[in-house]
Amino acid sequence: MKLLSPTVEFDADLLQKYNQPLPRYTSYPPATELKSDFDESFFRAAIALGNLKKTPLSLYCHIPFCETPCYFCGCNTIITQQKKVADPYLNYVTRHIQQVSALVHPDRKVNQLHWGGGTPNYLNHSQVEFLWSTFQSHFNFAPDAEISIEINPSYIDKDYIFFLRRLGFNRISFGIQDFNPQVQAAVNRVQPETMLFDVMRWIREAGFESVNVDLIYGLPYQNLATFQDTVQKTLELNPDRIAVFNFAYVPWLKPIQKKMPEEAFPPADEKLKILQMTIAELTQGGYVFIGMDHFAKPNDELAIAQRAGELHRNFQGYTTQPESDLLGFGITSISMLQDVYVQNQKRLQPFYQAIDAGSLPIEKGVRLSQEDVIRRSAIMELMCQFQLSEHELEEKYHLGFDLDFDRYFEPEILRLQALEADGLIKRLPGGIEVTPVGRLLIRNIASVFDTYLAHQQVGRFSKSV
Repeated sequence: MKLLSPTVEFDADLLQKYNQPLPRYTSYPPATELKSDFDESFFRAAIALGNLKKTPLSLYCHIPFCETPCYFCGCNTIITQQKKVADPYLNYVTRHIQQVSALVHPDRKVNQLHWGGGTPNYLNHSQVEFLWSTFQSHFNFAPDAEISIEINPSYIDKDYIFFLRRLGFNRISFGIQDFNPQVQAAVNRVQPETMLFDVMRWIREAGFESVNVDLIYGLPYQNLATFQDTVQKTLELNPDRIAVFNFAYVPWLKPIQKKMPEEAFPPADEKLKILQMTIAELTQGGYVFIGMDHFAKPNDELAIAQRAGELHRNFQGYTTQPESDLLGFGITSISMLQDVYVQNQKRLQPFYQAIDAGSLPIEKGVRLSQEDVIRRSAIMELMCQFQLSEHELEEKYHLGFDLDFDRYFEPEILRLQALEADGLIKRLPGGIEVTPVGRLLIRNIASVFDTYLAHQQVGRFSKSV
């Protein structure tokens, strides 16, 4: 199929019609399908299969600690100013790395390593060096591996940023959320404008290859005018990638969100105006709409990969790396192998106890069926490339039987017809193409192929817009 131009069009009526809670499809099946009765032998077998195939590796390490809470946060964090908690945690993470790396063939290359949180720069220099050297000594890193870290600008200085770059980190990301002081105060994330510009200047001076910043719309006291000011200041920062997330108010899942004044949230119609303005400002400012809530400069690897039809997606979001096995370390992190997903224990003590007992600290997992794998391929192609080649899917999964797309997905074809009638997709000879109007609703389109959605609790997902 032909490659698509990265345009996107805004249709408020369609966005309101299709705005419903849906998975973000960083995986399929969604992480909500992981079960506690999972047999860890499946995880070991999946790693062994990856060894045979010499599948590249992507690594993730979760640093859960934060000094102060951000009221909007949906991440798995531990709020404490007692820095002594970090040393025992890092010791157990090291043992976890030793456990898993012992199962991995040493020839397998690591193309990507990401430290997330929480606040990874909660760690001091010696702790960062300790964890860094542990990964380097237990895995075989490609010379051009992407090595990225999330930081909180409030707890970092120029020396720390230059230290990270000297160590070997080449990509960095930080959350802005909003430049407006009233909004910052309401969400307990006060970051003066001068500080954010200082941090960006230090990052550029240190020579990081790529910088990603996050914004969130839908927070208390935001309106069209104030968020337009935030977008303009973000453009002045000139990051390589910008993520603009729709805030999901789920106090039944994240009770800390109750600390925000609910009456100050912008109404739904204002949020749509904010979204429309943001898309217009960022695209006019030279950024390409990658998908979901991500924008990148045209010369960024994400944009280049999408134009080439080579963009991928995993639990870390969009990536340019080839299909890899993702291994997660630390509490709550998720490993995503070809036919197995597992999530580590979410609390410190069970995580520690499992490792002390000589077990992998797995809390739950899922083993994918062949149908899951086929449907995942269809969903990820739509999410990443905004198109799906029926012929390529048939060829890829021709495993002793004729996989005819129209026959295999007969119920889905009927649902796609309704989306086509609304102008979200086009059915072409041999494939599906997402229209510029449909790209903002890509989660709705992908959900057509999701057989788990019918029994999911919708309150666990954010709305599609």
